[in-house]
Amino acid sequence: MRGVFVDANESLAVIFERLHQPGDPEVRIHRNPDITSDQYPGILDGAEIAIVDHTALPTDIAKKCSGLKHVVFLGTGARSYMNPEELAELGIQVHLIKGYGDTAVAECAVALMWEGARGLAKMDRGIRAGNWLRDDGMQLTGKTLGLIGFGGIAAEVARIAIGSGMRVVAWNRSPKKHPKVEFVDLDELLTESDVISIHLLLNDETRGLISRACIEAMKPGVILINTARGAIVDEEAMIEALKSGQIRHAGLDVFNIEPLPADHPLTKLPNVTLSAHSAFRTPEASENLMRAAWEHCRRIVKK
Repeated sequence: MRGVFVDANESLAVIFERLHQPGDPEVRIHRNPDITSDQYPGILDGAEIAIVDHTALPTDIAKKCSGLKHVVFLGTGARSYMNPEELAELGIQVHLIKGYGDTAVAECAVALMWEGARGLAKMDRGIRAGNWLRDDGMQLTGKTLGLIGFGGIAAEVARIAIGSGMRVVAWNRSPKKHPKVEFVDLDELLTESDVISIHLLLNDETRGLISRACIEAMKPGVILINTARGAIVDEEAMIEALKSGQIRHAGLDVFNIEPLPADHPLTKLPNVTLSAHSAFRTPEASENLMRAAWEHCRRIVKK
């Protein structure tokens, strides 16, 4: 059984090579992170396992990949790039990697929260342009942080926020308990939170969950953080709320369209901090990710 890492950037390729062990299955590394979907059949060349970082795999393309039986997706958000149910009907199983970057993503979410509270990026841009901007910030100690979705990343955010003196409330679709975190219904979270951070997988149930009505119900002047998936939030309603001040600031690592176009409305707003879907990108998280990818490959060939 053969595998191909179809869209490896150089840093991931180096780690993946280093973690290879004697007796591991044959996995070829295709060192080009910028492939297009139609290149899948040629790159795989009949291999049974595809390791995929970020390249979309439409079902009609998967049909042309003779021999493909397993997709090891490097993360949890495979639905943004492929349809696992349709692939399953073709006999292709999609494997996810959870937890590898919980701390990395949590730290980015907290960094975006603090930036939104203090406006550091805005002041930096102003000073570089010759303007001495001095706005009042928000002091977060004693404020309420609301976590929408509560898995490993949210638990790490809670740990950091509680250590910073914040009250933490959370809503999750299934019942959860966690030390020093108060679980409430979504309506209560929206109206009580000074900061809201989203930590949900994207699926049919969560797409558009943070609707216009949810945004209107939020506490005026709320800070909104999204390191999950852009499509969870009604983007048009969020932009309107940023313009009106209903949302004081948004810290966004994810978008409906990626890369974000240079002329996108979000790039024109001063009260938005944008990062390039990079919350998970730390050496520690990459090491965890590549180790988990190898474990999937080893388990697959032993079946």
